[in-house]
Amino acid sequence: MQVNVSGHHIEVTEALKNYVESKLDRLERHFDGITNMNVILSVEKQRQKAESTIRTSGGEVYAEAEAEDLYAAIDLMTDKLDRQLIKKKEKLNDRKHRSVAR
Repeated sequence: MQVNVSGHHIEVTEALKNYVESKLDRLERHFDGITNMNVILSVEKQRQKAESTIRTSGGEVYAEAEAEDLYAAIDLMTDKLDRQLIKKKEKLNDRKHRSVAR
């Protein structure tokens, strides 16, 4: 899995990059088909924003989150991605089981 972390109006420090990567490692436990992750961290006045696009073997998953703290925005974004990937995995498993039952 390849993780690209970039910043918009912010310099991405090594600590920030490590934090993002440690949070995104959790997503691999739920979905094995992740090939690439792009994360963009941005600052707009008092709002901190984190957005991510994950490419999987079956398509793309996108999530964004805003908070007053960048670490909180990253946490919210990973929670959204986690829910979306679990839902995607359940749909894939459901389709496999339906085709076997026929």
